[in-house]
Amino acid sequence: MNTLSMVLVTLLQDVPVEEAAAAAVAADVSVLDLLFKGGYMILPIVLLSLVGTYILVERLMTIKAADQTPESLMDEVKQMVVSGKVSEAQQLCARETTPIAKMLEKGLSRIGNPLKSIEASIENVGKIEVYKLEKNLTLLATISGAAPMIGFLGTVTGMIQAFMSIAQEEGAVSPKLLSSGIYEAMITTAAGLFVGIISYIAYNFLITKVAKLIHKMEYTSINFIDLLQEPQK
Repeated sequence: MNTLSMVLVTLLQDVPVEEAAAAAVAADVSVLDLLFKGGYMILPIVLLSLVGTYILVERLMTIKAADQTPESLMDEVKQMVVSGKVSEAQQLCARETTPIAKMLEKGLSRIGNPLKSIEASIENVGKIEVYKLEKNLTLLATISGAAPMIGFLGTVTGMIQAFMSIAQEEGAVSPKLLSSGIYEAMITTAAGLFVGIISYIAYNFLITKVAKLIHKMEYTSINFIDLLQEPQK
C-alpha cells in the first residue's frame, strides 16, 4: 500500500459515522427538495416566478411582432403620396398590423386637414400603441421588488419558528436542530433574490427593446410630416 492510500484510509477512519452520513444526505438534496423545505412562504415566490416568466415570453413575442414593419413601407408610401395615390397608400398600410403602419394609416386618412391635426392624430395612435407595448411591464418591475421582500419575510418567520422549536427543547440543544432550522429559513431568501434578480434583468431588457421601437415610430412620424410639407416648399 502506497503512502497516498494510507493517508486516505487514516482520514476515513477519523471521520465520525454520523458526519459521513450527514454529508451523504446533504449531497443527495436537490433544488426541488430545498424548495419544499422553504415552508409556505415559498409558494408566493414560485407563483411570482411563473407570472414573471409568462410576462417575459408574452412581451418578447408581442414586441417582436410589432417590430416587423417592412423597411420599404415608408418609401412605398412616399411614392404613392407624391403620385397622388393616397387611398392606395392607406390600403397598403392597412394590410400591416404594426404600430408604425397604423400611425401612417391614420396620418394618410387625415390628409387634407391642417398639419397640426394630422400630427396630433398620429401622436394619439402612437400613444395607444406604446401603451400596448408596455403592458404588464410595471407588474414585472413589481415582481422584481416584491419577490426578495417576500423571501426576507419567509426567512424571518422561519427563524422565529426555529427558535421556538429550540426553546421547547429540554437539555442541551442539538447543533443539527439549530442548523437545519436556519438553513430552511434561508431558502426563501435565496429563492426570492433569484426571482427578483431575473425579473429585474428581464424588465430592463424589455424596456430597452420597447424604447428602440418607440424611436423607430418617432422617426417614421417625423419623416411622414416632412413628406406632407414637401409640396409647400
